[in-house]
Amino acid sequence: MQEIDEAAAIRSVIETMQAAWNRGDFHGYMDGFARPDVIFVSRGRIQKDWEATLQHYIADYGGAPGSQGQLTFSNIRVEMLAADAAQLVSNYALVRSAGSQTGVNTRLMRKRDGRWVIALNHVSHIEP
Repeated sequence: MQEIDEAAAIRSVIETMQAAWNRGDFHGYMDGFARPDVIFVSRGRIQKDWEATLQHYIADYGGAPGSQGQLTFSNIRVEMLAADAAQLVSNYALVRSAGSQTGVNTRLMRKRDGRWVIALNHVSHIEP
């Protein structure tokens, strides 16, 4: 029963992040990531840290109200690895006028101070 509760708590983090992104709240979106030491892998590179990732999102997606598009996570699979660690794999779709994206997220979730955060986020973009 505990494992089901933890998986539900992890899904709730992802749902909260999705809602924050969709209203253009990049700080709210980033609240789901470990701070300051998240590891973010995208476009074949390792991003620096939480603050650099936030600035990347603001620069690339925050040009005007609504420019962030609409983000949807689907096919979310959570596997508990330990009481304070889980693996999450999901599809994502970002629909926006500047160009839509789809792909897969692989995330290492860690429970820190009683709450789940993303410690490692790997994004694999599907080329059109």
